[in-house]
Amino acid sequence: MVAAPRPPRFDAAAEEVARTAAAAPDWPSLARSASGCLACPELAAARRNVVVGDIPVAGRPLVALVGEAPGATEDETGRPFVGKSGALLDQLLAEAGLDRGRAAVLNVVKCRPPGNRTPRADEVGRCSGWLRRQLQLLDPPAVIALGLSAAKWFLGPRTVLARAREVGPVEWEGRGLYVTYHPSAAIRFGPNGAPRAALAADLRAVAYLVGARETR
Repeated sequence: MVAAPRPPRFDAAAEEVARTAAAAPDWPSLARSASGCLACPELAAARRNVVVGDIPVAGRPLVALVGEAPGATEDETGRPFVGKSGALLDQLLAEAGLDRGRAAVLNVVKCRPPGNRTPRADEVGRCSGWLRRQLQLLDPPAVIALGLSAAKWFLGPRTVLARAREVGPVEWEGRGLYVTYHPSAAIRFGPNGAPRAALAADLRAVAYLVGARETR
């Protein structure tokens, strides 16, 4: 079993977020608390919306998709994966037979970093309490880490994405964890690039596994 990640630079702000998140009894309570988060002053000052995440209207999600952080479109709309990366993700999910409406779609960091830069370690640490509580409340049987930042959240800072993907799924806190490429990498390398093919294959594999669990 993979050990629970300890957020990097676990400062007072991170501890406060962790306490607040842990006290949330349900998703609406957590979403309200997260929407007013001021733990990262630079992100709070620049954002339009805290992108808490999308969850199924009813029932336990079949899978949780976890990305890095919101982009410009996500910050504007308040929803995760609705820009170009989101459009490709939706397409590949549909091709794999995974209904996005039955998935939770989350990010490691809930506010857009200025200029879409990679979130800093202290920002990841301060936001960790929200994601941890989300996964506890939603209890998905499987989690897909989309991209390196998400993979590092689950597996640690020395994670190499290609190597983690090759190892295959591991157990993380009682659920299957799958590491694959972020849709933005699939876009960057083009429709015939290796990241897109790998992402599509991984989504198909997870769709088969969660479907098999449903029929038991």
